[in-house]
Amino acid sequence: MEVLLRSHDSSRAMAVEIHEGSVPAYYREVYEAIHNRTHEKVQLEVFQRLLQKTELSKSVIGQIVDHVECTDGYLNKLALYKALALIALAQQGKQPSPKLLENCIQELPKPHLGEPRDLSSLRMQPVQEDDVLTMPLSLEKLLSRDTVQVELIPEKKGLFLKHVEYQVTSQRYKLSVYRRYSDFDVFHEVLLQRFAYRVVPALPPKRMLKGVLTSVSEREFIEGRRRALGRFINLVARHPFFSEDELVKTFLTFSGTDVQTKLRDTNKKTGDEFMTNRIATQAKEYLPGDIQAQFSTSRELIRNIHNSFFKLRDRAEKMAERSKENATDLLLFGKELSNLGSDASTIPCFASSQSSWGALRQSLKSLSVEFAVLSDKAAQQGRREEDDVVERLNLFLDLLQSYKDLCERHEKGVLHEHQRALHKYGMMKRQMMSATVQPKEQASVEQLESRIVQQENAIQTMELRNYFSLFCLHQETQLIFAYLPITSHILGAFVNSQVQGHKEMGEVWTELQPKLGCLFGRNNGMKLPV
Repeated sequence: MEVLLRSHDSSRAMAVEIHEGSVPAYYREVYEAIHNRTHEKVQLEVFQRLLQKTELSKSVIGQIVDHVECTDGYLNKLALYKALALIALAQQGKQPSPKLLENCIQELPKPHLGEPRDLSSLRMQPVQEDDVLTMPLSLEKLLSRDTVQVELIPEKKGLFLKHVEYQVTSQRYKLSVYRRYSDFDVFHEVLLQRFAYRVVPALPPKRMLKGVLTSVSEREFIEGRRRALGRFINLVARHPFFSEDELVKTFLTFSGTDVQTKLRDTNKKTGDEFMTNRIATQAKEYLPGDIQAQFSTSRELIRNIHNSFFKLRDRAEKMAERSKENATDLLLFGKELSNLGSDASTIPCFASSQSSWGALRQSLKSLSVEFAVLSDKAAQQGRREEDDVVERLNLFLDLLQSYKDLCERHEKGVLHEHQRALHKYGMMKRQMMSATVQPKEQASVEQLESRIVQQENAIQTMELRNYFSLFCLHQETQLIFAYLPITSHILGAFVNSQVQGHKEMGEVWTELQPKLGCLFGRNNGMKLPV
């Protein structure tokens, strides 16, 4: 059955004024179930399907649509409310007319259309958006989005309070800008406000922990923070949603004097992702029915992956540290040989005739050179392990930790707020029931009704945000798994660093061996008693 609604002129406004706060909750639930998420109106085709569910005669439906305003193929919210009231009157066997509607405007009747959640199937489904929940990600594509270098500026700025400054260079934008830690801090703050439902990596601490501060520990802290800031900005610059956002572009390209104000102004203009994402209010439609079970399973799996990578990082750090310690030991070993050979003490006469120690110790001086080379090779090995292995492990760990933080924000944020809103709504409903049993002043009852309407709207908004949060969680879970192949990169870097390190040190040891033969002569191959 096809129903044609005539477009009305502005002069033919509704004779009956229906307001948002005066309609039953059922009206608002029907609207939420069937309205178009993009235009916030009800499509004509959807309204036609709704009329078919009323089981009213064609002539009665025609009378209803004669009194409903339709513009450009859409009904606005109040037009739908009027239509629902007319449908309810017609289902009671009454004449659906605006005049009759005026008599019951204070208490609008409820139409019989079934559960509102079942009416969502009437809504027009988005075209060509079946895969909107799935992100076609690969590690190669993510890594190719951008590479950002964060380098320490040697000079400390400031007249009285000294601070560290960083040169931030984006390969994508071919620009270098200068940023302080406080700039990163504000950027992180506004990024979290804009993308509360996404994985936003944490920042490293601003200051060292209290304790004994030395120039060495301060340098190590600053270097560690520089590395962490580099990991943070690279994860952000490569994120499929962050990378295209104006906030990220501003941070990586703005060269003005006050980047913090610029970032805050940019964020104020755009609002959070829920307000700007074109499918935010439709997220529920795209989620699989078992989304909660999928979320729990994925969260547990990623938690186990995080634990394993944490242990791998711990071992890799220890190996890199041992390489550095080995470099120090080799250097000190060579210096001690040199010190031994440089000893100018007179050899006793009774020993000089029976020992070659005098000539031998002169030859020991040269060995410090080879051991210095060995020390340098061991130090290079430690740096390779730190840069190529530990740093990549830390990058993935930062991402995994941000996913854990996101899960907590989901549970402690929208879910918690939703539960609080429902609890508050229940309390007000009980107050309303008490008011009907024990008559109270009309003004206080009307205030309570208004508060209930406001709370219902708040609950509806929280429900939409909850589904959008789950929608984003589902996408961010895909991001984690897209990064998982970094495991092969890490293992490849680990093996290559070991092969290169052992090869380089082996060459030095091999060159050192014949020198020892010349040094000790024929006794070099002599087996000594243990």
